[in-house]
Amino acid sequence: MTKKQKSLITIISLLSLILLSVFFLNKAFDNKESEVTFFAMDTVMTIKAAGAKSESAVEASKEAIINIEKKLSVTDERSIIHSLNERKEASLDDDLEYLFSESEYVRDLTGGAFNICIYPIMKEWGFTTGDYNVPSKDTLKELCKLVAESKINIEKQSKSVSLSENAMVDFGGIAKGYATEIAVEVLKKNGIKRALINLGGNVYAIGKKADGTPWSIAIQNPDPSKGYLGTIKVSDKAVITSGGYERYFEENGMVYHHIIDPFTGYPASSGASSVTIVSSDPTLADALSTSLYICGLEKSTELWMENSSLFDFIFYDKDGNLFITEGLENDFKSDYKVQVLKK
Repeated sequence: MTKKQKSLITIISLLSLILLSVFFLNKAFDNKESEVTFFAMDTVMTIKAAGAKSESAVEASKEAIINIEKKLSVTDERSIIHSLNERKEASLDDDLEYLFSESEYVRDLTGGAFNICIYPIMKEWGFTTGDYNVPSKDTLKELCKLVAESKINIEKQSKSVSLSENAMVDFGGIAKGYATEIAVEVLKKNGIKRALINLGGNVYAIGKKADGTPWSIAIQNPDPSKGYLGTIKVSDKAVITSGGYERYFEENGMVYHHIIDPFTGYPASSGASSVTIVSSDPTLADALSTSLYICGLEKSTELWMENSSLFDFIFYDKDGNLFITEGLENDFKSDYKVQVLKK
């Protein structure tokens, strides 16, 4: 072997070592994990992500969520929604235009079980302020009539929205779902392919775990002393649960929870104890978890049969019966007896 050949081999070996080092360095950056925990929308939120830009990505997601909260708060006098409820008109940005559109879609889909014009009733009960009160039957009857007659007028050309007299809106039943959607978009724009978002029980899993398996999400039992209802394996999907145990108050031995039926004005009493929606659309999932809790098992099943490509659900009733739709049959594990709903 000539001297020149030996030099060439040495150079090639050095280049190989450099390329190998770069490969492992990039791999290390891709697996860099970052996490942020913060308080927003009246709950503790956590975002975990892996990737070269994970640290800046989770911070950017946090800021995006906080900005959404600032727009949608019904109690913050600086928010757009507070201004809209007071003045009955406001300008629309892309976020609000999308939320009004999605809210209308879910309202129609659920036959009115989801209704963002429910705010006057929520306010009367004190669920928005914490100043709890049990309204009279006559008061609720009048407020239900007001909610049913409330109108929202969207002007797309002028990018504006107006409300009918005495109408007021509250995005509380869909806001965390939309915040989840925004967080997912921010993370993906930053090249994140593996992340877990938990916005106070509103969970979204991006990609798969580091070992290549789907994420396993525990479904809370309304009775915390009994552990979990089960676990669901997901990838690139939201898992969102609603239950009366989340927010409630007691008065004269009665428990009143925050999921209000817009047709009666009272806390929903459909027989549901908790409802979990599994869907690739977190905004839709959030709105449906509330709606199906109000609708009850029979109507929820009918709705799913007509829209099974959009979502699946887990329904736990007050008698301890656990139902899941057939799309979850292979991914849901539970120590409870599970009844599978099929089309």
